[in-house]
Amino acid sequence: MSDHSNTGGHARRPPVILQVLPALVAGGVERGTVDVAAAIVAAGWTALVASNGGPMVREIKRAGATHVTMPVHSKNPLVMHRNIKRIAALIDARSVDIVHACSRAPARSAWAAARRTGRPLVTGLHGTYNAGNPAKRWYNAIMARGDRVIAISDFIAAHARTTYSVDKQRLRTIHRGIDISTYEPGAVTPARMIRLAERWRLPDGVPVVMLPGRMTRWKGHAVLIDAMARVDRSNLRCLLVGAGMADQRYCAALRRRIAERGLQACIAIVEHCDDMPAAYMLADVVVSASVEPEAFGRVAVEAQAMGRPVVATDHGGARETVMPGRSGWLVPPGDASATARAITEALSLDAAARADLAATARAHVRTHFTVETMCARTLDVYRELLPTPTRDR
Repeated sequence: MSDHSNTGGHARRPPVILQVLPALVAGGVERGTVDVAAAIVAAGWTALVASNGGPMVREIKRAGATHVTMPVHSKNPLVMHRNIKRIAALIDARSVDIVHACSRAPARSAWAAARRTGRPLVTGLHGTYNAGNPAKRWYNAIMARGDRVIAISDFIAAHARTTYSVDKQRLRTIHRGIDISTYEPGAVTPARMIRLAERWRLPDGVPVVMLPGRMTRWKGHAVLIDAMARVDRSNLRCLLVGAGMADQRYCAALRRRIAERGLQACIAIVEHCDDMPAAYMLADVVVSASVEPEAFGRVAVEAQAMGRPVVATDHGGARETVMPGRSGWLVPPGDASATARAITEALSLDAAARADLAATARAHVRTHFTVETMCARTLDVYRELLPTPTRDR
């Protein structure tokens, strides 16, 4: 075991934090890794990130952090075993103080490397994970074995306590955060909105109901389609945004459902959007219809930051991010009738009511769900684990 004394010059230098994740391609985990790396550097610490690489490596470097490429994405047991030695060597070579594992496969190697080198491990729980058999549950349980376990919502924290018996002393809830300088209504120019409106062939002045998100069954697109069949559709458009990431057979099934309900003139499946702030500004109502609980539910938070009324399902992270009657509506999962009623109510808001809801929603996000808050609380968790002289400093 490597020497990691709480005394002497080693403890007085700026802390070194190593984050480990499979790859830097796209997604909430990857975005959070970049944001935390930038916060580590801004604090005067040293940020290292180990992954198999990807397009977001340039963002890691732009943040002032160092990226180390290694095959931590692999689920091959032999590769995972070799990764223990690779991570341990990196810990020793760079005098890493804390290891933060953000996904299951790299976490197994990181846990063993942290134990081998005497470093504390932080793990991040980003979902409930599928645990259909004992082997899968054993595989998932590594995310509950950190010296500190960060859950991205109270819903996930409760899952960690009940499923993996994580004690309160090790468990911390840190909600995901969004960049409110990006999700800022005043920052979206009319030209950006016009570009999307023309691409999506939206008539001027037509109310828009939007469901952004991956095109996968559990996101509840079918529920929204059935809800739209119950809404007064005169002069109304509904957009399912995210087809660029879709299984085409799933999209085809959705199109058949749309046709069966006679909604071709009302509902469109559009390609993946490269400007979500502008898309939200085009929406009069944003829907999150997930039939399975969202671990956090980024769409609901982004939409509220843009001052948009939100209709979300009443489970998972949405219960923590949406304030019913104040910033949006919560409806029973899979309930098309309740979803239709909430959409109708949201569309019927007058200008004053919409402005009041928008102000409340934006203040809610700024208070609880910013990148700055997420990063500050994550660094606080690191401080809990740092050697005492460094923590005091």
